[in-house]
Amino acid sequence: MIESYQKLWPQRSAAEQIRTQEELEKYVLIELNDELTHPRVRKSKQQKLEIALMRISESDLTESEKISLASLYKKLASQ
Repeated sequence: MIESYQKLWPQRSAAEQIRTQEELEKYVLIELNDELTHPRVRKSKQQKLEIALMRISESDLTESEKISLASLYKKLASQ
């Protein structure tokens, strides 16, 4: 799943450094919580989830990669 995430975000240097499932989940949570955006312009977790799911569905990943990544995002968003 790490490789799928890295394919989804090829321009992110942080994505290239992910080596474990824990690191992947941590970075997805940072993304869902919009922590890298200034507080005044942050989107809600639901908005970020919808954006991520759209990006996943429109990507060149295989169907199984899309399903796995979407499931991970949904699982982490529900926490």
